[in-house]
Amino acid sequence: MSNLKPAEIVKELDKYIISQDRAKRSVAIALRNRWRRRQVSEGLRDEIAPKNIILIGPTGVGKTEIARRLARLADSPFFKVEASKFTEVGYVGRDVESMVRDLLEVTVNILKSREQDTVKEKANLIAEERMLDLLLPKSQEDVTVKPEDTKEVQFEIVKEDKVQETSSTREKLRRMLRNGKLDTRYVDLDVSDRSMPVVEIFSNVGMEEMGINFKDMLGGLMPKGKKRRKVKVPEAMEILAQEEAQDLVDMDKVVKNAIEMVEQSGIIFLDEIDKIAGKDGGHGPDVSREGVQRDLLPIVEGSTVPTKYGSVRTNHILFIASGAFHMCKPSDLIPELQGRFPIRVELDSLSRKEFERILTEPKNALILQYKALIKTEGIDVVFNKDAITEIAKVAEDVNNSTENIGARRLHTLMECLLEDILFDAPDLQVKNIVIDGNYVNDKFKDIKDDEDLSRYIL
Repeated sequence: MSNLKPAEIVKELDKYIISQDRAKRSVAIALRNRWRRRQVSEGLRDEIAPKNIILIGPTGVGKTEIARRLARLADSPFFKVEASKFTEVGYVGRDVESMVRDLLEVTVNILKSREQDTVKEKANLIAEERMLDLLLPKSQEDVTVKPEDTKEVQFEIVKEDKVQETSSTREKLRRMLRNGKLDTRYVDLDVSDRSMPVVEIFSNVGMEEMGINFKDMLGGLMPKGKKRRKVKVPEAMEILAQEEAQDLVDMDKVVKNAIEMVEQSGIIFLDEIDKIAGKDGGHGPDVSREGVQRDLLPIVEGSTVPTKYGSVRTNHILFIASGAFHMCKPSDLIPELQGRFPIRVELDSLSRKEFERILTEPKNALILQYKALIKTEGIDVVFNKDAITEIAKVAEDVNNSTENIGARRLHTLMECLLEDILFDAPDLQVKNIVIDGNYVNDKFKDIKDDEDLSRYIL
């Protein structure tokens, strides 16, 4: 779906995210530009750099959701990381390059899983043969060795009728296995013991930079033991099929495709970038913040990051940064980093109108979620229009009087509103519940009147 037109991308995002049209337009253009770059002649293609974006706005207005839905829409490798992670251990934070390694690791796992799905049928057939071997071991009578005569070993010729008898028994077992008639039987299965001791190594450089993959090294030193388990036939089939699927996957091809996907269509979402925007001054934690910005610069600008799978070039990875910028502004970032984020979009705070739409319009709307949850108990819940209006009004009032946490306030309100129903649902005799404006007012009346209480509860 990466060849969608910008208008179509916005339309898809509208299914999950309310309002924020400017931000949707910006990311839609950025995604379309990736498709356009691939259509350009090869000589110029590498020269076209992605236009990275900074999304500016308070928490809970949809910044992360826009980036995540965009990546899912384009089937692009996606990884979210908080920029503050790189400073939370004083002056020595996390290795900045680790976000590229993590993005590649996620992509390898996704592609590996997809490849396993493609060979699933073949893996099941091989697993079935292995299961039949467990259920019907090869007869020891096929080869007879006389222990008293060690010099001359005599072999008994297997008769044709014995082969046919074994074959018919095997086919009979196969039919029973496929029809589920052996599901209650147990088999002894040798399973690879994948557990190994955890070894933590503290270093300010990544493991790949040291040229050592400690997990593989220690795995080679320690014997790969087998652990015998007694499991039911269906579970044993799953284990065997999984083992066979892993063996059938060409990991070299998976890694090659993963590196190409990351380099050409990867998206890294840098959250809380405002937390590393140092103000004027050269002492205290600001030194650490500016240091992190300078470490980020070559990654965002385009460099080669060594990983255990091979080198990854970051020149065409799209970086989407976000931050509330309450205490600072984007111009507080170092000029070099500002230059690598040419597109800046300010997201709007959410009002009562947006809250009403968030509750009802998206495919994963909160009202739909709670109705589905309560429906599992055999109870139908109906929300009247005046109830939804009242919930939106309370959300707006609480956000204005306390901290503005955007749409996340609705989760708190809905849990508080439906607490009694969710608790009593298994024992309720009433199978139809109507929630109207009066019900909402009664639930929130005491909390709203007591401002101190609302700060703690809502």
